[in-house]
Amino acid sequence: MKSFASDNYSGIHPEILEAIVSANTQHEISYGDDSLTIKTGELFRQIFGDVKVLYAFNGTGANVISLKCCLLPFQSVVCADTAHINADECGAPVQSTGSSLITIATPDGKLTPELIKPLLTRIGNVHNTQPKVVSISQSTELGTVYTLTELKNLCNFAHANQMFVHMDGARISNAVAALGVSLKEATIDCGVDIMSFGGTKNGLMIGEAVLVFNDTLKENAHFYQKQTAQLFSKNRFIAAQFNALLTNDLWLRMAKHSNAMAALLANEVSKIPGVNITRPVDANAVFAIIPAQAIEPLRQKYRFYTWDEQTTELRWMCSYDTTKDEVLDFAATLKALVTA
Repeated sequence: MKSFASDNYSGIHPEILEAIVSANTQHEISYGDDSLTIKTGELFRQIFGDVKVLYAFNGTGANVISLKCCLLPFQSVVCADTAHINADECGAPVQSTGSSLITIATPDGKLTPELIKPLLTRIGNVHNTQPKVVSISQSTELGTVYTLTELKNLCNFAHANQMFVHMDGARISNAVAALGVSLKEATIDCGVDIMSFGGTKNGLMIGEAVLVFNDTLKENAHFYQKQTAQLFSKNRFIAAQFNALLTNDLWLRMAKHSNAMAALLANEVSKIPGVNITRPVDANAVFAIIPAQAIEPLRQKYRFYTWDEQTTELRWMCSYDTTKDEVLDFAATLKALVTA
């Protein structure tokens, strides 16, 4: 049974799996000094320019490494209240950095300078944690995508206030595909200092990359990677996947497809009486409220999550392997349940 619950549910893209097998042919130096990790680092630099590349097992690990690079324990991270680092990482960023999170309620998952500005009035006051990082998700947990203008404005504001910008890029491929620009234009060119580059939500078996753009943050990054228990001895098997992901625009092909399937899903279900699409469909997520009696019967056939228990808002995610037939069958099943 296919699922609309999470893009983490999908399997490994065949080209990624082939890359893993191809990397399994001989002995290589461990801990990232192998030829494939070096080659993949060069590929990242061709795309992004001057970047330090580290790898992590998962998104939480990548975010923790990134934040440790930016913070002292008396400093804090500003993020949306829906941010993954706040809502879905079991306190790992706080536990690992010793720093606190300052959360902001947002209507669309996006931070703005206007929302952050009131938090900066007590900078320098010894009784308060000192905001040092603005952490954003691209795309956001609410499925929205920051425009380049929004990103540049936010980064300029942060830098003017001596803050770093961390991007949780678990779904950066989907965001960049939606924007129709290059990876570099959507990240370092906007002023992002450090980011995670998602893999497992876009066809990888395991692994995320940490991309460090800001020279100040590069010096100790590899020590934080080791201290955070994210240094893989056989790193070539993570690097091999990213090598395949970044070759021949595989990342873009998969992201465009999952975005297109989400747009198709939203279009089809919006035709059904009683179904309300609740948020913009910018990337590969669809949020909706449907008649209550249809939720559990629909979930019996296609797994998905309830996003908001109070409003019964649902979240449907599309993946690189979601097919048009599955989307149409999902919509047909929902229509039959609603109109029964």
